[in-house]
Amino acid sequence: MPGQITLRIITPEAVVLDRTVSSVKFMALDGSMGVLPGHAPMVTALGPGELVADGEGQSEHYFVSGGFAEVAGGTLRVVSDACERPSDIDVERAGQAAERARTRLKERRVGDAETFDLLRAEASLRRALMRQNLAGRRRT
Repeated sequence: MPGQITLRIITPEAVVLDRTVSSVKFMALDGSMGVLPGHAPMVTALGPGELVADGEGQSEHYFVSGGFAEVAGGTLRVVSDACERPSDIDVERAGQAAERARTRLKERRVGDAETFDLLRAEASLRRALMRQNLAGRRRT
């Protein structure tokens, strides 16, 4: 369709979304990015964050855990380990993940292996807080 782009969101478990939209916004590793019909071919790494698909007068919101996005031939493919609609986010579980990450950050130690664990804990905390935020905004 003119003025449309096909959006496919793919996880290891399922094709989460496969439909035409007028625009998509998501978080790339180097910042927020938007894709419109006619976008030049590209591949980019995704950071964890919100993906917004606009079309037919409405917006659909998703949490994407990371992965990559590819634009080619009028199609945007988003491949991610996890993708959730706000209504599917378990806010209690996200809160528990955030608390575990905070605990690990408080117990930080010096050393290479511990530095890696610290980076994982920080990333886990960011993901958990983003999921809670998105779920809270979209349920109201």
